[in-house]
Amino acid sequence: MGTIVAIVIGLGGWRLGYFIGSETANSDDQLAWMLSLSIGGYAVGYLLAPYLTVRPWNWAKRRWRIRPGLIPIPNLVAITTGLTFALIIAALLTLPLSMLPNQWGKFTPLAVALFLAIVFVPIMVLQGPAVLRFFFGATPGLQATRDSGGSLLILDTNAIIDGRIADIIQTGFVQGTLIIPRFVLNELHHIADSPDALRRNRGRRGLEMLTQLQKGTGVLVKISDIDFDDTHEVYSKLVRLAKTLRCPVVSNDFNLNRVSALQGVKVLNINELANAVKAMILPGEEMLIRIVQEGKEPGQGIGSLDDGTMVVVEGGRRFLNTELSIAVTRVLQTAAGRMIFAQPKEPVDERRR
Repeated sequence: MGTIVAIVIGLGGWRLGYFIGSETANSDDQLAWMLSLSIGGYAVGYLLAPYLTVRPWNWAKRRWRIRPGLIPIPNLVAITTGLTFALIIAALLTLPLSMLPNQWGKFTPLAVALFLAIVFVPIMVLQGPAVLRFFFGATPGLQATRDSGGSLLILDTNAIIDGRIADIIQTGFVQGTLIIPRFVLNELHHIADSPDALRRNRGRRGLEMLTQLQKGTGVLVKISDIDFDDTHEVYSKLVRLAKTLRCPVVSNDFNLNRVSALQGVKVLNINELANAVKAMILPGEEMLIRIVQEGKEPGQGIGSLDDGTMVVVEGGRRFLNTELSIAVTRVLQTAAGRMIFAQPKEPVDERRR
C-alpha cells in the first residue's frame, strides 16, 4: 500500500513538474523540474503512506466500535478497494491525458478519475469477492467463507453453556461460521469466577464447551471484537450485533427470543429445535416406561421417554421403580415443552409371571 501511495504522489509530482517546466523557456529546466518533483513526490508519498492509509483505517475501526451500523464492514472494504483501483488507473492515465491539446489536457484526467470511481465502487460493492478472485485467485479468507456456506451464526452465553449446539454441529445440520462475541466471552469468564458454586460450574462448563467447539467440530469459530460501548445489557448487544451482521442468533433463552422478535432479528432456539425433532406421540399408542418418581397429584407416577419428554401416568404411583406398559390418553404442548398423560396397562414384571 505504501508503494501505491508513493507512485500516485510521484505521478502528481511529475505532472506538477511538467506544468512548472512548461512556464520556462528552457527545455532542460522542464525536464529537471519533472524528474526532481516526481522523485521527491515518490519519497514523500512513501513516508506519508502510513498516515494516509494505516492510521485513518485504525481510526475508522475505532469509530466503528463506538458508532456501529453506519456502514457495514464488508461494504467499507469494498468501497476502499474500488477507490484504490480507480486511483491507480487514473494515475497511470494522467500523463498521456494531460498531453491532449487545448483545455482537454487540464480537465480530462479529473473527469476520467471521477468516471472510474463511479464505475469501480459499485462493482466492488456488488461483486467484490468475484472481482478479487479474478485478479488474485482464491484467497484463504474467501475460500473459508465459500467452504462454510458463507452464513454466520452468533452464539449467546446460554447456548454455549447448554452445550447441545456442539452435538447439533456434529450431525452436520449446521453449516457456516460460528461467531462468539467478545462480550459473551467476557460474560462467561465473569460467571466462571462467580463466588456462587452453581454459577461458577455453569461458567466453567461454558468455557469447556467453547473449547470443544473450537477444536472438536468441523465448523469455523471466530471471536468478534465488535462491541457497543453505549449498551450494557448483553441481550441488547446481541440484537444489535445480529442486525449489524445480518445473521441469526443461536440461543435457548426465551426472553432473548421475545426481545429479538420485536426488533426483527431471527433467533434459532435450541429448545424449539429439540421439540420439533421429538417423535410424534398420538393418543391411544402403547409403550413401555419406567416409573421413577411420584407425581404432584395423588396416585400419579412420573416417567420419561428417551428424549426427555415427561410422562404423567395416572394411577402409576403403585408401580414406582417398575417398568410399566402404558396407553397414551392425551398429549399437551406447552411453552416449556411437551407433556404426555397416560394410563397403566400392565407391569412388565407381572406380565412375565
